[in-house]
Formats: sequence, C-alpha cells, structure tokens
Amino acid sequence: MAAGFTRAAEPIGDGGFVYGQSDAIRPVNTMIGEIAQTDIPVLLSGESGTGKGVYGTLIHQLSRQRELPLVKLNCTMLEPGDLLNQMKHSFNQAEDGAAGTLLLDGIDELGLDCQKVMLAMLQQQEVTSRGRASLRLISTTTRVLDKEIGFGRFRRELYFRINGVCVKLPALRERKGDIVPLAEYFLEKHAMEAGKRVPTLAAEDEELLKAHDWPGNVRELENLARRIVALGEPQARVGELRPPVMNRVRLGDAPLNASLKAVAREASRLAERDLILKALEKTHWNRKQAAKQLQISYKALLYKIKQMEVPGAELKNEGEVK
Repeated sequence: MAAGFTRAAEPIGDGGFVYGQSDAIRPVNTMIGEIAQTDIPVLLSGESGTGKGVYGTLIHQLSRQRELPLVKLNCTMLEPGDLLNQMKHSFNQAEDGAAGTLLLDGIDELGLDCQKVMLAMLQQQEVTSRGRASLRLISTTTRVLDKEIGFGRFRRELYFRINGVCVKLPALRERKGDIVPLAEYFLEKHAMEAGKRVPTLAAEDEELLKAHDWPGNVRELENLARRIVALGEPQARVGELRPPVMNRVRLGDAPLNASLKAVAREASRLAERDLILKALEKTHWNRKQAAKQLQISYKALLYKIKQMEVPGAELKNEGEVK
C-alpha cells in the first residue's frame, strides 16, 4: 500500500473503498464527510465508473442513519409501472426499518413519465412521513441535469427535490496521483480474495498506467487489476493499454507507402472501438444494454470487445453499481 493512501472503514459498498490523496479528490472527500452528517439530499455527478454508487454508500455509512436501512433503486431502463412498484417496495422497506437512506442510482436514465411517477411518490412519502423520520435521498447521474432540463429531458421540479447539494466526482484521468496507489490497492484486494501472491508493478508499468486516459475510470482500473491477478504477467496486462500504432501517429505522419485500404481499415476499426467504448460508458458497462444501443447482437459485441482488446471489458459484471 502506497504511503499516505488510507482506506475507509471496511466493508463499504461491495468491495471496500479507498480514499485518494490527489488535489482533485481531497476536496470531494472533505465535502462528503461534512454533508454525510446532515439530512440534505445529495446529487452525485460524474462519468461512469468514477465511484458514484460507492460514494453514495459511503455517505450512508458516515451518516446518523448508518444503523438504518440503505435502500438502492437502479433507475436504468424502467417503465412507469415497474418504477411505481419498486418505489412502493423501497418505501415499505424503509418504513419497516424506521426510514434510512434511499439511493436512486442513475436517475438521469429515467424517462419523463417515470420522472413524473417518482416525483409524485417522493411528494407522497414526504407527506406521510411528517412527524417521524423520513428517507434521506442520494441520487447519482452521469449527465449534467442542468443541461438535461434545458433540453426538456429532465423535470425541473424533480431536480430541485433531489439536488440539495451536488458533488461532482472527478474522472480518473484528473487524478493522476491516485492511479498507481489505487492500482496497488486493487491488486492487493483481489489477490487476497483469490488467495494469490500480490503482483508488483514495474516502473514502466506505472508510467503506462498514468499515461492512459481511463475512459472507464476507476472501474476500468479495478478490472485491469482483476486481469493481472487472474492471468498473471503484469507487464503484458498493463501493456494492453498501449494505443495502437495508427492511434499514436497522426494521419499526416503515416508512411508514404502506406496502403490507402489499410489506413481506411485502421481508421474504421478505431472509430468502431471508440463507439463501443462510449456505448459501454453510457450503459454503465452493461454489455447487453450496450449491444442493444449499438443495434448488434450480444454475441457480436462480445466478439468485437475481444478482438479490439477493450481494456478489462470482458470481466465487467452486468448491472454493476456505478
């Protein structure tokens, strides 16, 4: 474990949590510690894989309601009827445990009809809970809801209900100082779980980790650590992060004798890879949903992921918490 890199009390979330020490994450951790002690609704915003779901759990565990239930509701791909039933179930769970925290995961994925249902249920719960403890709201979003309101895709009144304070989680590429310590933490964590020796990273590996753009953020880094523990050969696994030659060289720098077909084929491959990564990010690395969005079969997407060497994607779990 790198010096100055401390863990929060475990277990938190589904696999523990580490604090970062970079300039980008320290103010976030300070703010989380302060707002956790209040009852104010929290909106966690950030790219897919930045740890919004983990931070939501952390807020609950640091709050005065830590002994009460944490009820999670995944808002992805819900119809109004399904949402109504799940909201009722969530409220019943909370009432059985005398309230607690309601984590609305991916609230930006709700359609306008579902948003109307949620708003009505939240208003009803607020009325029925007067005089006793009510649910503390924590919501997560990958989209900027201010802009979504302007586009007519998100209800303003729901936004004001869930946004008591907004905390934006930085992308991993903005936390360069945390990348290697995080990698070491995940290697230790998964090696211990697998009963294996903890792999070590060479100086060259660390430089590659820091140079990578991390489109999948912390989740992508953790999945790389899983690959290293499962398959061994850290240098080979980290080496997968090296960009293809055609991606490193500008088109104007291509050899004069390069085949036009080869250049076009490589450009098409890179564009396809980029589109797949964006679809995976948008669907929170749920491959079935990404395949549906890309209008290809699930098997076809798995094949393309394998052929294109999308870092760690084949090890991601469907429906993984953001």
